Amino acid sequence: MTPFVVDLPWPPSVNTYWRHPTRGKLAGRHLISEDGRRYRTAVVATLLTARRGHVLPLDGRLSVSMLACPPDRRVRDLDNLPKSVLDSLSHAGLWRDDGQIDRLLIERAPVEKGGRLRVRVEVLTAIA
Repeated sequence: MTPFVVDLPWPPSVNTYWRHPTRGKLAGRHLISEDGRRYRTAVVATLLTARRGHVLPLDGRLSVSMLACPPDRRVRDLDNLPKSVLDSLSHAGLWRDDGQIDRLLIERAPVEKGGRLRVRVEVLTAIA
């Protein structure tokens, strides 16, 4: 199967993807923030045009690699990157569940104005 490759907008950090109200009827719940909901909507729209003949959702065990081109030179922890991206791709229907991912690679690339995240997903074949 041909790898699925898509360029996504720069995601919100996991620190801003979620919100945790402390008062009111939503207190104690973990909710996706407004920024997180906007990002999920952008990912869904991007996948609609990026399918190019791929049958979605992808089945089987998966390998996901991310090439992270940050929007500026600020110091960023790469480990804050994947959660919002993987959750958004799950919501968009790229795979059935992000629990299918057996291999995950994140590589930092040079700064690009506005930022970009290139995601490559491959179905893993069994090693005999």
